[in-house]
Amino acid sequence: MTRKAVVKRNTKETQISMDLSLDGSGKARIETGIGFFDHMLDGFARHGLFDMKLETTGDLEVDCHHTIEDTGIVLGNAIREAVGDKKGIRRYGSMILPMDEALVLCAVDLCGRPYFSFDYDFKCDSVGDMDTEMVREFFYAVSYAGEMNLHLKVLDGQNTHHIIEALFKAFAKALDEATLSDGRITDVMSTKGTL
Repeated sequence: MTRKAVVKRNTKETQISMDLSLDGSGKARIETGIGFFDHMLDGFARHGLFDMKLETTGDLEVDCHHTIEDTGIVLGNAIREAVGDKKGIRRYGSMILPMDEALVLCAVDLCGRPYFSFDYDFKCDSVGDMDTEMVREFFYAVSYAGEMNLHLKVLDGQNTHHIIEALFKAFAKALDEATLSDGRITDVMSTKGTL
């Protein structure tokens, strides 16, 4: 059974449509109007082996904030919907990922309780047409809409492009691990019996 979700979100600021398959092969068609953000989301899909189609139209004449934050909300909703009742999945995933001089850590718990931890001050204001402060806003939106614990730590790095790309790829790998089915798990991975 392929775990998929189709999520649409329309506001006065953004119009977003996303098709997400957790059991894909890394195929992506991404259009947000923000080139660097498209590149990061393409890397997320490819390295998580998720298939994703995304069309986002946002008020980029204002800035990139609404487009990126609302895309995070939609991705979080899509992940939560695609995972379903969470029976048989590993629940936890983690990755320490190197990208040239950058080294980042990501840990995910699909527990149904949102919590986000991220503590890093970027040394430049933007990469391409994406404000670096939006990295935190994006992952915060994903974690809360997806009802997951998400911890991201920058362990080392100098190049902002490399650091951000490593964060997106580490999240992809950790999420892929957390959503994997494990035949030894017959219900949900919780002593409570529910997630």
